[in-house]
Amino acid sequence: QVQVEESGGGLVQAGGSLRLSCAASGGIFGQFIMRWYRQAPGKQRELVARITEGGSTAYADSVKGRFTISRDNAKNTVYLQMNSLKPEDTAVFLCNAFDVGSTVQYWGQGTQVTVSS
Repeated sequence: QVQVEESGGGLVQAGGSLRLSCAASGGIFGQFIMRWYRQAPGKQRELVARITEGGSTAYADSVKGRFTISRDNAKNTVYLQMNSLKPEDTAVFLCNAFDVGSTVQYWGQGTQVTVSS
């Protein structure tokens, strides 16, 4: 059974940076498409960034140029480097692992990011 666990959230002032980590264990990490989503109170879940098993990345327009997604297959971990944070980035950030072999997806519990103005 694949387990996904996020870490690295916290409270930061506007303009600051945070790096989120997501470890996925119990499967073949190299065949996972990894995605970061976020959900703010009263809003729909939003796809923030994606990295394929081959390393191709994509971002929501709202975070382009500020956030960077990367992966370390040796550590079964994906990262989200978040710079120039804004109060509107405040949300629970959730990690999603999609196994391209089994077509099953797995979710973590989320990590809270709060950006103060």
